[in-house]
Amino acid sequence: MRAPSWRQVGAVYTAGLLQGLALVTFPAASGVFTDPHAYGLSNSEYGVMFAPQTVLAVTAALLGSRFARRWGEKRVLLLGLAADLGSMALLVFSRFALGSHAAAFACLLGATALMGIGFGLTIPVVNALAASLFPRQVDVAVLALNALLGLGTVLAPVFVALFVGLGVWWGLPLTVGVLLAALIVWSLSLPLGGDKVDNRNAGQTGSQTHLALSRRFWLFAAFALCYGIVETLNGNWAILYMKGVLRAPAGLAALTLTLFWAAATAGRVLFASIDRWLPGLTTFRLLPWVIALAFVATALVPASVAGLGAVAFALAGLGCSALLPLTISLGRRDAPPGHLIACYQVGYGLAAFGIAPLRDRAGLGLRGLFGGAAAIALALAALSASIVGSGGREARGRRGPTEANRARVR
Repeated sequence: MRAPSWRQVGAVYTAGLLQGLALVTFPAASGVFTDPHAYGLSNSEYGVMFAPQTVLAVTAALLGSRFARRWGEKRVLLLGLAADLGSMALLVFSRFALGSHAAAFACLLGATALMGIGFGLTIPVVNALAASLFPRQVDVAVLALNALLGLGTVLAPVFVALFVGLGVWWGLPLTVGVLLAALIVWSLSLPLGGDKVDNRNAGQTGSQTHLALSRRFWLFAAFALCYGIVETLNGNWAILYMKGVLRAPAGLAALTLTLFWAAATAGRVLFASIDRWLPGLTTFRLLPWVIALAFVATALVPASVAGLGAVAFALAGLGCSALLPLTISLGRRDAPPGHLIACYQVGYGLAAFGIAPLRDRAGLGLRGLFGGAAAIALALAALSASIVGSGGREARGRRGPTEANRARVR
């Protein structure tokens, strides 16, 4: 098999980096969106802003494999990148509509809708392309891609803080948009993927009914959904928590979001590198407890020491780090990746636009919501134990008659 060219590798991995940057641009700019002197969004409006993203990301993730079989992976990638580009363009354009609150808010809704399409189409296909480029080192290839995706999520709040300091917060979406446009042009002439997805993948459609009825499918689906909630609660509300609850300055609030994503990215690499000493199944069962501890710590941090809040969010990032990649890896026989990404996006949506109604209508503060979220982390711990346990029972059930007889003799 011919080795991939550096242009192919560069296009695929750059797509992962830019997707991370584009995705986190919105929560990283939450301070701008809720600033009365800028967009002036209420808590409810800020939460609702992510509703189109969630719905369309779920839809795109579920339909992406069908599109890839019909159009080829390259076209799906270009379509996803084009949606990301449109999202950044609408976000930049929204600043010209600030004179009308309704028009500006409509632009933001359109921008997040396009981001949902871009994320739902791009993430599955770049993972598949990375694996196809390095078929003998699939784990390393996918890990490197997700590390770059994580790097993008780390850099977004840093760049937003930088551009806000310069008085041009929209500099980040403009920069990301230019880079996306360049990547699309760069990729047009490249041979990426095949005209169709491997026939073995096409066969998944026929087996989805069986998968949907299996107990392990629902365990993985519930895990992905709960994980989406805890990750998004930290990723989307960290800045508002630091500024509104702990009274932290804007710089420390932006740094907190950076620490969360940096810890998530570093943890992903760390746990993959020490898999020999700390197996993935053990990590899968351990990390939900780290998240639960982080939520409790976040809820108990006094406003007088806001710096401890940043440390608590970093701990949450470490807890989140390897869970989604492990969910996809462990669930590959029981749940199609597209379905798991869709469940993750449902959890993302619940945390992104479900928090505001709880605050406004139920009168719950962010401190209480973060403390209560420890219960969701404990649910993750219970689900991980069930998944690992059911996997062991399934493996024992697949033993051949001779092996079973030997076990009885022993």
